[in-house]
Amino acid sequence: MNRLKSLMTGGAAIALALAATGALAKDDITVALQLEPPHLDPTSAAAGAIDSVLYSNVFEGLTRFMGDGSIVPGLAESWEISEDALTYTFKLREGVTFHDGSTMDAEDVKFTLDRINAEDSANAQKALYASIAEVNVIDPQTVEIKLSEPNGNLLFNLAWGDAVIVAPETVDTIKQTPIGTGPFKFEDWSQGDKITLSRYDAYWGEAPALAEATFKFISDPTAAFAAVMAEDVDVFAGFPAPENIPQFEADPRFQVLIGSTEGETILSMNNKQAPFDNVKVRQAVAHAIDRQAIIDGAMFGYGTPIGTHFAPHNPDYVDLTAMSAHDPEKAKALLAEAGFEDGFETTLHLPPPSYARRGGEIIAAQLAEVGIDAQITNVEWAQWLETVFKGKNFGLSIVSHTEPMDIGVYANPDYYFQYDNAEFQDLMAEFNKTTDPAARSEMLAKAQNMIAEDYVNGFLFQLAFPTIAKAELRGLWKNAPTQATDLTAVHWAE
Repeated sequence: MNRLKSLMTGGAAIALALAATGALAKDDITVALQLEPPHLDPTSAAAGAIDSVLYSNVFEGLTRFMGDGSIVPGLAESWEISEDALTYTFKLREGVTFHDGSTMDAEDVKFTLDRINAEDSANAQKALYASIAEVNVIDPQTVEIKLSEPNGNLLFNLAWGDAVIVAPETVDTIKQTPIGTGPFKFEDWSQGDKITLSRYDAYWGEAPALAEATFKFISDPTAAFAAVMAEDVDVFAGFPAPENIPQFEADPRFQVLIGSTEGETILSMNNKQAPFDNVKVRQAVAHAIDRQAIIDGAMFGYGTPIGTHFAPHNPDYVDLTAMSAHDPEKAKALLAEAGFEDGFETTLHLPPPSYARRGGEIIAAQLAEVGIDAQITNVEWAQWLETVFKGKNFGLSIVSHTEPMDIGVYANPDYYFQYDNAEFQDLMAEFNKTTDPAARSEMLAKAQNMIAEDYVNGFLFQLAFPTIAKAELRGLWKNAPTQATDLTAVHWAE
């Protein structure tokens, strides 16, 4: 007994000595996010909070996004495209297993893509994969995708979290117990608090440096500031209190990364609900808004004004902000022309993010100046998804659309803001078939102009992505080309 105690004491002393010299590298991390996922299946919900935890960490697709926005091979190591661009043949990586130990093969790819296009599919981006006519298993490592028409976006679309590969054996419990092929496996979810992941030792690719990752959910900006300042968390991705950023920039304990996102922040208008079914009313709302005042007041200057639903950092972006410049007198005149000389009342549903809650107060005051009484209703994220996104029971709302290059949602008349324009739908259908880069750029410019001229929504700003992290952390994404907190390359400096 004494000898055992001596050995344990000696081992502890060695561990302490190694830790003191830095020989034991820290291999765990606590990441804070503002929004908690409603469930854990990225293939059956619109909530970006799911991808924020699971994309590239737990789940992987045939292709994937990198931090610079590029598309690279994922579970498919290579592919060939037929001359008529209607057949894609993917060669899958060898030795890939799901976290339950089962092999990932072409049958799982077929199941995943067939499930997306099934009649009862709950996939939020089902329209992106509508051109997939059939999926054929050639052999366990080869899968063939046949298209009904050419789709120049296919490899891009397959990188979305909505197309990560899942197994038929585990899909029924995926919302609570996700099982993927990524470098981290799901361990536990304490709802309302945290999700824990651990390193998957049988991962097919390069092993991550981190052995464990805990995602904590802190919705209140004041609590977020306190948690980071007290070093209760190692990193806060998408930090929700921009007014505190200068304090972190002046503190050597922290590093501040200000990146860009794919997040077009908009004042959504229900295009099928009166009075927003009148283009003059929508135009009046657009001219009532002072974008810079919203950026300064709600985001403390972090954000880029936009005049259409497109990211300013994209080479095909067209600056149309002048089309909806702040002009209260013009807004009042347009309302009078539309028969609302005395204004009207409507609802303004605000989900939890700071850009919505803070921005909503400013927008409500701006609308009031032209006679529009926007009654604010603060809703939790799950409630927003149910009442606004699914139920379409709203007049106005504010949300940041963080999916990559998602102008195509305006071609879906059933999408929550219910814009129904056959000409736009035809344009995007033709765009999806087109592979010539110059022609695609021309079509994207036309699409941006079309929705700006129809004043479909109030286009506010491109969401900035501030990340506050401990100074010793390395490998974090600065920008957010998709909704992800990719931990595959994250490590602590030695």
